[in-house]
Order: sequence, then structure tokens, then C-alpha cells
Amino acid sequence: METRRCIRGCLPLALALTVLACTGMFANYGRFSPSDEVYRAFTTSQMNKDFRYYVTGADLHPNALLGLHRSVRLDPETLWREVQMTPERMKEIVRGMDARAAQNREYHKGFELIDSTGRPIGVWYSLLRAQTFVRTQPDGSVRIDTPALETYERRAGSLLMDNDR
Repeated sequence: METRRCIRGCLPLALALTVLACTGMFANYGRFSPSDEVYRAFTTSQMNKDFRYYVTGADLHPNALLGLHRSVRLDPETLWREVQMTPERMKEIVRGMDARAAQNREYHKGFELIDSTGRPIGVWYSLLRAQTFVRTQPDGSVRIDTPALETYERRAGSLLMDNDR
């Protein structure tokens, strides 16, 4: 009897979520696509002259490093800081990020950023758990929120809540 009631309650919810997904509720969202090529570009300080570069977090070991195609406008309400990138500066940033991650026995990954139409718009270098999203705004800009500020402090399996500190 309980099982039938649960099915009757869950089935409409599942159908509603399916309909929302099919109607395009998530149509403006892009994705992060893992890329060994992007990883190699960051770790060997290969800059793309068509990108603007941004960081978030500490200057010595940012939480994430973002390269965005110059034709794409980043939503100005985000907290990214633009960096005048040179190969030397990229090497310094990536080394700092890698040294900080190694303290927790973690590693960074490279990702290609894809917009909602499937077009590549940039690159990303961070810990896997430094999560965010790519969303095209109505004005055509792209919103990529910064990952959590305590990215390096939040170890897998030992997340601290603010009130536990």
C-alpha cells in the first residue's frame, strides 16, 4: 500500500522534471568538457593570444584560472580578476596552484568551456571539485561564477561547515 502511494507521488514529480528539461529550462547553460590538451597548455605555459585570462582567489594560488575568448563578454557582476598574462606569469600561477593542491595530494584538471550552442569559448584550470557553471545571459554575456573561496581547504570527505570552524 505504501509503495503504491509513493509511486503515485513520485511519478508526477518525475514527469514534471522531464517536461521542464525538455522545454528548455536549461537551454542557456553550457558545459565544462575535460581536456588533456587544455591541461597540457596550462602546465606548459602555452597562452592563446585570442583569450583574456582571469583568476579568482589568492594571488599566489588562485582557486581557478580561466581563459575566455576575446569575442565573449564575461558578466561584469562576477568576481573574476583579469590578469595581463604572459608565459612567465602563467607558469608562476600554475606552479602556485599546483603546489597548494599537492599539500592535499590533489591535482588540477584542464577543461574546455562550451557555450549553450556547443561553441568552444574558453579554457579552465582547477581542482575537479572547484565547480561552477557556464550560462549565457539575455544580453549575450556569459556568466561563470567563481568557485567557492575555500576550494583548497575543502578536502573530499572532510568538508567543514561554516559553523563547525
